[in-house]
Amino acid sequence: MPASTEAPTRVGAASPVPVAVDSRLSPGGPGYRRMSFALFLAGVATFALLYSTQALLPLISGEFGVAASEASWTVAAATGGLALFVLPMSALSERFGRRTVMTASLAVAVTVGILVPFAPSLTTLVVLRAVQGAALAGLPASATAYLAEEVRPKALVTAIGLFVAGNSVGGMSGRVITGWVAQEWGWRVAVGVIGAIAVACAVAFRLLLPAPQHFVAGSLRPRVLLGTVRTHLSDPLLRRLYAIGALFMTVFGGVYTVIGYRLTEAPFGLPQGIVGSIFLVYLVGTVSASTAGRLVGRLGRRGALYAAGGTTATGLLLSLSGSLWLVLLGLVLITGGFFAGHAVASSAVSKTATHGRAQASALYQSAYYIGSSAGSTVGALAFHAGGWAGTVGVGLLAVLGVVSITVLGTRAARAQQRLATA
Repeated sequence: MPASTEAPTRVGAASPVPVAVDSRLSPGGPGYRRMSFALFLAGVATFALLYSTQALLPLISGEFGVAASEASWTVAAATGGLALFVLPMSALSERFGRRTVMTASLAVAVTVGILVPFAPSLTTLVVLRAVQGAALAGLPASATAYLAEEVRPKALVTAIGLFVAGNSVGGMSGRVITGWVAQEWGWRVAVGVIGAIAVACAVAFRLLLPAPQHFVAGSLRPRVLLGTVRTHLSDPLLRRLYAIGALFMTVFGGVYTVIGYRLTEAPFGLPQGIVGSIFLVYLVGTVSASTAGRLVGRLGRRGALYAAGGTTATGLLLSLSGSLWLVLLGLVLITGGFFAGHAVASSAVSKTATHGRAQASALYQSAYYIGSSAGSTVGALAFHAGGWAGTVGVGLLAVLGVVSITVLGTRAARAQQRLATA
């Protein structure tokens, strides 16, 4: 609880009213910059590790002599591990503390990251990546809760924005760095470099993050947790939002898992470093996500989802072209549409859940990363069976799912309006 002080009392004066002083962190105050930079570094480490093999899949396929559908498991296992463990990790953070869980998660993830370059087989590599993803689940499960408890409400959006920026920078830079390093020294050295960067980020995070002052430990009560989860899953709107997040990520995961194969093969034949640099397109997503609020203000939530789905579908169709510039434009539209749709859906979850918001957000993240794993696997299988057109077909089906679910939501909202006015 915030600390309180009392104003000084003059002799003979009436007793003053106690003035509550909010001791939580705020911009310009002590500890705020340290906290912001610490969580930014945690975001960088998390997403650099999580997607560290995605830009390297053609090289991994070549070394182990496997198809794209098999190599893609190095991505799907990590995101799948995160999806499965994000809800349990959110419960652990309620009992043992946000900073404790985040520190332990990063410690395990970077330790595994040091071992990954030495994996003797694809099976070992996939297992290590699954463990790494499960460990990283403690970051998204705890970081936003830490911020909500330790930062003043007016500064909360900015603080969360810095953490998300770290996610974006980590995801983008991890892919770009691995692409260029792998071109010269191979995928094992590239993954090792990311592991070393993550170790530095993890150490700095632990040294910089202020000790929590407002955390109150809860108890691990599975019955209460399961009751909250059941309540969220019984809400039709939340179910639709979870499905939309998963479907958007299915498109994104499939496209970016396979795009390396598409661009290193004929007719493009791009070197690995250039292919890794393609992930700079993520900057477009950072912009589209930050402007999603204005899009919702103009079109409404469902209108914004239609616009995001249409933009993504247009990008998928453009990417079928044999022109490199049209393929790149297609990636820009896919990325912009995905991040806008994800921002709209995830923010709607927080607004819709009236209680148990941490669990509601954890369920969304779980669905989101299940979509990533499914997209990586199914997109790669489709590429193996039908080339890039197969991957695009999977993406278009996922976008059709988004549009269909949004149409159902529109009809449900209109039905409720008619009942309310009847």
